Amino acid sequence: MRNQSFLILFLTAFIIMAVSCNKSGKSKSVVGDGQLHGVAPASKSGMARPYGMVFVPPGTFHMGPSDEDVNYNFTARNKEVSISGFWMDATEITNNEYRQFVYYVRDSLAAIRLGYMKAGKDGDTAIDWKRASVIKYGDRNTLEKLNDLILAPDNRLYGKMDIDPDMMVYNIQGFNLKEAAKRENAGRPRKDFIYRYDQKIYPDTLCWMRDFSYSYNEPMTKRYFAHPSYGEYPIVGVNWKQAVAFCHWRTRYLNSYLEKTKKAPESDFRLPTEAEWEYAARGGRSQSMFPWGNYYLRNKKGCLLANFKPGRGNYPEDGGFYTVRADSYWPNDYGLYNMAGNVSEWTSSLFYEGAYNFQHDMNPDIQWNALDTDPPRMKRKVVRGGSWKDVGYFLQTSTRQYEYQDTTKSYIGFRCVIDLPSQYKHK
Repeated sequence: MRNQSFLILFLTAFIIMAVSCNKSGKSKSVVGDGQLHGVAPASKSGMARPYGMVFVPPGTFHMGPSDEDVNYNFTARNKEVSISGFWMDATEITNNEYRQFVYYVRDSLAAIRLGYMKAGKDGDTAIDWKRASVIKYGDRNTLEKLNDLILAPDNRLYGKMDIDPDMMVYNIQGFNLKEAAKRENAGRPRKDFIYRYDQKIYPDTLCWMRDFSYSYNEPMTKRYFAHPSYGEYPIVGVNWKQAVAFCHWRTRYLNSYLEKTKKAPESDFRLPTEAEWEYAARGGRSQSMFPWGNYYLRNKKGCLLANFKPGRGNYPEDGGFYTVRADSYWPNDYGLYNMAGNVSEWTSSLFYEGAYNFQHDMNPDIQWNALDTDPPRMKRKVVRGGSWKDVGYFLQTSTRQYEYQDTTKSYIGFRCVIDLPSQYKHK
């Protein structure tokens, strides 16, 4: 009897070990046994921890003015809201990072014209990136084949054949989920909610001169995006629509790699909502005026804590005349750099003066994808954080500003967020 009991225990242990060692994590006998076991969407693993991003945990905070700003309180009352966790870029998107996007668009357009294509999935064609990565843009014969991407002869200096920035166009495609979710649209075909459009993506370098009348800023126009010395500085001269295009490309770029390596595709990169941005900027300090706390712009040693316009205009006192490196100064308690100062940042939210009064208290947001034909009032997007040219008031975590979605400025940049579980912290 004792031997039989031992035999039963041994067989049971063997079966458990065999199931646990199965690559799929399930026993092969599961299929057809009449029991409910569940089916995973795919036997793929997820991505690794997102590079250059930090996790902002879910939580609750008081959104709105943290000081006694009476006029502000009439339209933007302090309101307790809850935010889901998300990942956010530790720094603003830099020139080098945005340049990767520009080069991707340039190389893809050139590859199509040179015929560097290969068979893709389901019989379609795809760019042969191995050949596209070695295109010789300094070769005259190659440039002649890219004639429609090159500056016209009367636009060249000393006959130099350069790529025309206006030809750097990225094609965006996706689904309008908000429209698809409306009850009145139930039953309509999928194609009715697909959007496709082209977006110019090269930054507007002339904004450095346009933003400041009677001011000598030509060196920044010529060098800020082009010179390697500014590679780790935040990208500027990018409007809201270009920032959205960058997020779209970054999503495609990541998911194409994940699919190639047989991993599950992930959520979309996007601009943060206004509420997410403020929550992240506070770094867990719900009632503080600044990301570092209350109430001052200097530490106890007298050192300025951000890049802005001190006093009556002593621009270089904080260590930077214009912008500074995106990882300058101390990060806040979430590990986010320059959530106050350096450059202001685009959010995904429509600017409406009384938005706080009717938004939900769970992940509040108000969005409107304005068309070119919409009135200017509908094109206002919330801008947060203050910049190198702003006074201290605009560095407060609660201060709201706006800019039009098709406008570029030398003091507005952006950073991305992505909705991923906190488990990626441990990978």
